[in-house]
Amino acid sequence: MIHSVLIIGQSNMAGRGFQNEVEPINNERLKVLRNGRWQDMFFPVNPDRPFSGICLAESFADIYSKEKDVDVGIIPCADGGTSLDQWQPSGLLFDHACYMSELASRTSTISAVLWHQGEADCSPHLYPLYEKKLTNIINEFRKRLNLYDVPFLLGGLGDFLPGCTLDDNLANYIKVNDAIKNTVAHNDMTGFVSAEGLESNPDNLHFSAKALREFGVRYYNEFVKIEDKNKVFVEKRTHDQTIINSMERL
Repeated sequence: MIHSVLIIGQSNMAGRGFQNEVEPINNERLKVLRNGRWQDMFFPVNPDRPFSGICLAESFADIYSKEKDVDVGIIPCADGGTSLDQWQPSGLLFDHACYMSELASRTSTISAVLWHQGEADCSPHLYPLYEKKLTNIINEFRKRLNLYDVPFLLGGLGDFLPGCTLDDNLANYIKVNDAIKNTVAHNDMTGFVSAEGLESNPDNLHFSAKALREFGVRYYNEFVKIEDKNKVFVEKRTHDQTIINSMERL
């Protein structure tokens, strides 16, 4: 039975870590959704841009698989540079993530949602609305995909952001982190994952590959704290297995 994980947000969830900075994860039990089917995980996991890199979902899935002795599938739906407004229900990103999740749910059970976003919402006219907007997104994902018993793990923004020269508003990252923490405080089955001490690429905008490996483990540790230990994972057959079984009956 595949336990699947939906990954959503912007570039630091999609992953911009440099591949040559870390050892590859070799785990035959890890899968990624491609064209509605589970394929053996390969790099990059979330190819939202030509320069996509190491993703935190890789180490999350690896430790999850080993700790629980299960196959783990990643549903890649993160998109770099996107704002909360672009993730609102009925928007393209929201609908795409739902369609992908609905396909994945035919052959797996979604066990967690990993979210990392906020750099695009650091301006003074946006961060005061962050908690309200994010809460709405979470609630609508739960309703649309029946994820009421599934943890939503919300990652904090990196402490290195004030050093980024691309956008002065990034100095307000603490305000976004506070909004994420408040979201967790006011919503069940959600967890905050701290990015404290994690290092960046030279751009001071994206987490380094080594940091993303550590971040994924932190996401998993938070997941374990809040997962529903009574969640039932219904056995589901893949389309390929259904065809094989049908042929065997001929």
